[in-house]
Amino acid sequence: MSGHGAPTLTVDGRGARVAVVASSWHTEVMDGLIAGARNALDDAGVTDVELVRAPGSFELPLIAQACARAGFDAVIALGVIIRGGTPHFEYVSAAATDGLARVALDTGVPVGFGLLTCDTEEQALDRAGLPGSAEDKGREAVEAALGTRTVLSGLR
Repeated sequence: MSGHGAPTLTVDGRGARVAVVASSWHTEVMDGLIAGARNALDDAGVTDVELVRAPGSFELPLIAQACARAGFDAVIALGVIIRGGTPHFEYVSAAATDGLARVALDTGVPVGFGLLTCDTEEQALDRAGLPGSAEDKGREAVEAALGTRTVLSGLR
C-alpha cells in the first residue's frame, strides 16, 4: 500500500484561510476525499474554508493558482484520474501534477496534493477515506499543506 511509512502529522491551522479545490468526476471517490479534507481542517482548527469545484482534474492547477493569488493561505487540490485504454491518463496526470507543483512554487502558497492517479476505481475507493478504505488522501493533503505552511512561516 502506498501509505506505508507515512508520518503522523499534527497540524495547527488556526487563523488560516484555506481553499479546497475539488474535481467533479467520480462522485463517490470525491465525496470521500472532500469529507476527509473537511475532517482534517476541523481537527486543525481551520474555520475559514471555501470549497471550489473544478470541472475535472486537468483544471485543478488553474483554479488552485487563482485561489493562491486570491489570498488563501493554503490550497488543497483533490481529484481522481483513473487509467483507461488510451494515453489520456498519462497526459492529464502529468499536466495536473506538474501544474499543481508549479502553482506552489510560483506563488509560495502550499498546495496539498490530493490527486489520485489510479489504475482502477477500486484503488481510488481504497484511498478515498470512505468506510472500509485503507487510506484517507483528503486528510493527508490537508496535513501536508498545513504542515508546509508551518515550516514556511518559521523560515520567514
